[in-house]
Amino acid sequence: MNLYDLFVKPYENYTALQILLEASGAFFGTLSVYFSIKKNIWVYPTGIISTLIYVYILFNFGLLGDCLINVYYTIMSVYGWILWSKNSSDHIHVDVTWATKKEWFYAGILFILSLAFVTLIYYYKPYIDNAENADFGLYHLDWANWLDIFTTSIFLVGMWFMAKQRIENWVFWIIGDLICIPMMIFKGLGITSVQYLVFTIMAILGYLNWKKSLKEKKVQ
Repeated sequence: MNLYDLFVKPYENYTALQILLEASGAFFGTLSVYFSIKKNIWVYPTGIISTLIYVYILFNFGLLGDCLINVYYTIMSVYGWILWSKNSSDHIHVDVTWATKKEWFYAGILFILSLAFVTLIYYYKPYIDNAENADFGLYHLDWANWLDIFTTSIFLVGMWFMAKQRIENWVFWIIGDLICIPMMIFKGLGITSVQYLVFTIMAILGYLNWKKSLKEKKVQ
């Protein structure tokens, strides 16, 4: 399979609006990650624009797990926006720390509940899709759907840690982004797969930057 088959052919049947929406979602998503690296509160308004676009895109592509996580992202972005505003001395930047053992415990519960919930959604997917004579079950899932369930849980934890200004959030973004690259190619979302590759690189930079800023704060 060549680059044409991966990034051009899937878009032959797309409308100009569909391509524009995906490109816009990728742009604002990348911008949001950039602001996150800088610990800048603009991570949230730009992220909200991106997640709302992807709610529409992913629902139409049948990636219900990712669709749900973008709904969650939108809600968490509002929560994070409020939280960052309260914890910021200049209303723009925030200080970061490592997560506590208690927070890791809550993160584990969130991960398990997410796996169960998204799996349940996929169990009822034939009914949700209004399929005639739909039989409930997980028989219809392909490998990308199973990865979708797993990455949804990873990203949920990452988003929660980010709202809490915890450095560990980047670890979850890195793992989830790497998994999403082949999944999006498989689903014919070439632009989005490239976005996740960029996200992986930016997440690594974000982890290093947040870790460095915490060390510099301790030295002061």
